[in-house]
Amino acid sequence: MNGLGESLAELGQGGAAALAAEPMQSSGGEGHTHETSCLNCGTALVGSHCHACGQAAHVHRTLGAFFHDLLHGVFHFEGKVWRTLPLLAWRPGQLTREYVDGRRASYVSPIALFLFGVFLMFAVFHATESHDEEGHAANVQGLEQNIARLEREIADLRGKQAQARASGRSSEALEDEIESRQDTLDTLRDLDANIGKGTDGASPGKVTSDFPQIDRAIRKFNANPDLATYKLQTYAYKYSWALIPISVPFLWLLFPFSRRFHLYDHTVFVTYSLCFMTLLLVVAMIGGAVGAGGLVGWLVFLPPIHMYRQLRGAYGLGRVSALFRSALLILFAGTALLMFFLMIMAQTSF
Repeated sequence: MNGLGESLAELGQGGAAALAAEPMQSSGGEGHTHETSCLNCGTALVGSHCHACGQAAHVHRTLGAFFHDLLHGVFHFEGKVWRTLPLLAWRPGQLTREYVDGRRASYVSPIALFLFGVFLMFAVFHATESHDEEGHAANVQGLEQNIARLEREIADLRGKQAQARASGRSSEALEDEIESRQDTLDTLRDLDANIGKGTDGASPGKVTSDFPQIDRAIRKFNANPDLATYKLQTYAYKYSWALIPISVPFLWLLFPFSRRFHLYDHTVFVTYSLCFMTLLLVVAMIGGAVGAGGLVGWLVFLPPIHMYRQLRGAYGLGRVSALFRSALLILFAGTALLMFFLMIMAQTSF
């Protein structure tokens, strides 16, 4: 948090210094151009922006304008984000319906807000988690890596044993070493084969599915949880967009064959909903980092309420219909998250 404050302070100081060195000029001062045609596409200008490509009619060539563009790009200072976030938090249905109906100039698009939320979530996660690099490095060597290493060592020892026998030398020491390593290898192979059973070995078979790649990923997750968690974080960040196409069909099931609502409506709904959930996780992580764990516990009740309000506002539902569909949506959301998790696990090679 201190680093963020320092960065903001440095940006502010830079902007102030730029204004002091080269103050912003009025429309008739230096640095303000007076074009009659667009500098980008050459179209004759009518108004403050080019009607062909959308570029601003006049270009400010000042250092102060440069820092203004920087702040604008980083913080979206034109106000869209400050109009979008309150609606996303309290009136998500209205925000969804406004965007679907075409009233978009005042709001941040759902996909832009989603990508920003994902980036922010993982940035906060890495900033607030406790790092143990030595412990992580010690766990990088997984179960299968140890098995492969022992297999190579045993093969080398057998080669040396064959050479010793060919030359008439004693190979008893090599034989004992091979037996010792073979016992260790057999133990590791048994552990790899039985991952998924209970600690007492009495639980029914290991976890299996119809997808061998998923089975392999689950076994390796159990064998090396630290490395698996690290890989999951990396792949979840890369494939976070996949939550949208995974979730949309489930939302369609709430309004099957509807002529009023289409896949586009559902996609906007899902994306804005994921934006809220992502930002809620950011708040929870920050709250946990500052010691507000008790307050963070109450945040678990917000997603169902948010889904209910968004369904009512976006689709114009009555209370009973919205409650029924909200219950189904919670179930569908859990299923979508499970599918996303399995997809990530299947894609991950430990």
